[in-house]
Amino acid sequence: MVKIAFVDPLTGPFGEVGRNQLRSWQWVAEQHNAQAKSGAVRFEVVGFDNRGSPQESVNAIKVIIDQGFRYVVQGNSSGVAHLIVETLNRHNGRSLGREVLYLNYAAMDPALTNEQCSLWHFRVDADTSMKVEALALYLRDQPQIKKIFLLNQNYAHGQQVAAFFKAALARHRPDVNIVGDELHPLGSVQSFDAHVGRIRNSGAQAVVTGNWGPDLTGLVRAMGAADLNLPLFTYYAALSDTPQALAQLPQAEVYMVATHHQQHGGDLGRLMREFHDAHGENWAGVAPHTGLHLLAKAMQSTGSTEPSRVGPVLAGLGLAALHGPVQMRRDDHQLQTGLWLSRWQAVKPATDVNPDNRGFAFAPVAFVPAERLAQPSTCSMQRP
Repeated sequence: MVKIAFVDPLTGPFGEVGRNQLRSWQWVAEQHNAQAKSGAVRFEVVGFDNRGSPQESVNAIKVIIDQGFRYVVQGNSSGVAHLIVETLNRHNGRSLGREVLYLNYAAMDPALTNEQCSLWHFRVDADTSMKVEALALYLRDQPQIKKIFLLNQNYAHGQQVAAFFKAALARHRPDVNIVGDELHPLGSVQSFDAHVGRIRNSGAQAVVTGNWGPDLTGLVRAMGAADLNLPLFTYYAALSDTPQALAQLPQAEVYMVATHHQQHGGDLGRLMREFHDAHGENWAGVAPHTGLHLLAKAMQSTGSTEPSRVGPVLAGLGLAALHGPVQMRRDDHQLQTGLWLSRWQAVKPATDVNPDNRGFAFAPVAFVPAERLAQPSTCSMQRP
């Protein structure tokens, strides 16, 4: 049994998101274990609460190492991701035979696979530069949108969404004006009414946000209360209680850029429905599913669960993932994947997937293949 340590907020403002993601990882492991043949590797995912704190994260990593875990997963906060990489680089450099490998499922800072890339870090989702590229390519074909308001959380991820989006927009839609570019404190805004007022007064024709968890839910509710039905472009609108808020706002025009949407058929659609039936919430499981199955494939190929042997095979490995083919780029350990832009809308009961029985879902609008999203990398990996 390979034990994987999950490190993310399980309490506090973003605890609900973290608990959902932990359940998603654990459920993927349970599904994998149930189907594993005799002698195949099996997984157990154990949660560690970092309370959203960088220092608590470092403390958790020390406990995890002491308890003998060899694999770590984390996603909520690029700042925490950088600390994990630094901690594991030091540990692995002086602890031959006890190395720990890190799967990053949602910390989107491009630096983690560029100037701060690490032999021991693998990102199993698209990074911020890829996601804003997908959105800018979509907006290239939306000439009616000429004024955009940016609203983001004031930490690395939010700052990078704004910066990379403006750069991508300059390439694909230089005629668009940014009429607002605001950052707000992470997880502590009690009311977004003032922000919504400034959005309205700016004359914006669309809003772009990297917000997630309660910060996105609060924005959605404030826009609904103000009857401000502008297109809202997001990346994490399927998480936490945001879908519950959206279900109460049938006029909301909300889009999401992600590896998947909620109208997939096949195994992905089936797993989304089964997870909701089992847990009563949406499944945040595509990145966990991709990561865990890449890990299993690498372990099967090497015949080992040792990170020092698994990592070199994981680098460059391809997989027929639930949402389509992906590849872990060897040069920088950044997953290469296509992305969907989907829109929240009413489902047709006779033909559509209704993942959480609310009568609404994110349905596909456009798909951008991996080759159009691949970004150059400045990574200079130090390999043994």
